[in-house]
Amino acid sequence: MLVGLVVGKRESRPWIVSDELWSLIESLLPIHGPKLKPGRPRVPDRQALCGILFVLHTGIQWEYLPQELGFGSGMTCWRRLEAWNEAGVWDRLHVILLAKLRAVKQIDWSRAVIDSSRVRAARRGPKAGPARSTARVRAASTTSSSTARASRSLSR
Repeated sequence: MLVGLVVGKRESRPWIVSDELWSLIESLLPIHGPKLKPGRPRVPDRQALCGILFVLHTGIQWEYLPQELGFGSGMTCWRRLEAWNEAGVWDRLHVILLAKLRAVKQIDWSRAVIDSSRVRAARRGPKAGPARSTARVRAASTTSSSTARASRSLSR
C-alpha cells in the first residue's frame, strides 16, 4: 500500500518510520566510516531519522529533543540531517517516491506548483514595467508633513 508508505499510519506517532519506507531510505544514506574518537556508540540512522521527523513534526527546537525518546540528542539528529542533505538523500528520495506514486496513479497534478526554488527558468521572461498603484488616493507620507506642528524645523 503506497499511501501507507508515504504518509505512514497516522496514529499517534507519525514520526515513526515504517519498515517499507525505511528500506527505501536506508539504501540512499551515505556509508559512515568507523568512529575516530572513543565515546558513545553511534546512534542508528533509523533512530536519528525518527528524531528528525519528531522535531519537524512537533516544531520543538533541536536542543529540546527529549533524550528519553531514544532518538539521540537534538544536535546528533541535526548533524545527521545536515549530512544527509549534503549527500542529496532527500532529493533522491523525492524522485523515488514520485516515481512510485506516478506508477500507481496517486499524484494529483491539479494542485502542483513550480517555482524558481526547484526549477530553473529556461529563458528570461518579459521585462516587467513599474507596478501601478491600486489605491484611489495617495497615502499620507510618514516622513514629511505640510503642517507646522509636524515639522521640527518650523516649530523651533
